[in-house]
Amino acid sequence: MTEAEPPPGAPAEIALARWWWLFVLRGVVSVLVGLAAFVWPAISAVALVLLLAAWMLVEGGSSLVAALRDAEKGREALLLGVEGLIGIAAGVVAFAWPAPTLVVLALLAGAWAIATGLLQIAAAIRLRRQISGELLMVAAGAASIVVGVVLVFFPVSGIVALTLLLAAYAVVFGAFLIGLGIRLWRLHPAGAPTR
Repeated sequence: MTEAEPPPGAPAEIALARWWWLFVLRGVVSVLVGLAAFVWPAISAVALVLLLAAWMLVEGGSSLVAALRDAEKGREALLLGVEGLIGIAAGVVAFAWPAPTLVVLALLAGAWAIATGLLQIAAAIRLRRQISGELLMVAAGAASIVVGVVLVFFPVSGIVALTLLLAAYAVVFGAFLIGLGIRLWRLHPAGAPTR
């Protein structure tokens, strides 16, 4: 057993701690995407599609990697894997048709955000007795659902408004993931503060 692997039967929080860097990486990418969208709010629809597609692929890919590495976790890994596949599928579709109308983009992003939020909340509820800090996962999931619902019901809101909405979502979602990653880093043997 390597130093990074938790002992058999360790609490789920300790098992997740070895993947702290993945949560931080996902959070940093989300925050950077959000900040870039705030700086250039009038980017073209094609550029927004490509940026969103890249974000979906990174987000989906990291979720899928985490699910595959922790496949023995059963249902939790399955939920994370489904979230990853949805993100990858949405990203591939967005790359394949880079010039969809704003309505199609808004509906695609909205459906993805709602699905991701629901799956993240389901995972947090399932893990609530095994980890503390599950409220960060619930908050990230709830933020995702709110953004998704807004995009689905107001798809013709304009490219600048959509860009700013997605930027805010990315920054908030990323901040929650960074916070969760830092919390997990503190539980990891290599990141634990000395006493």
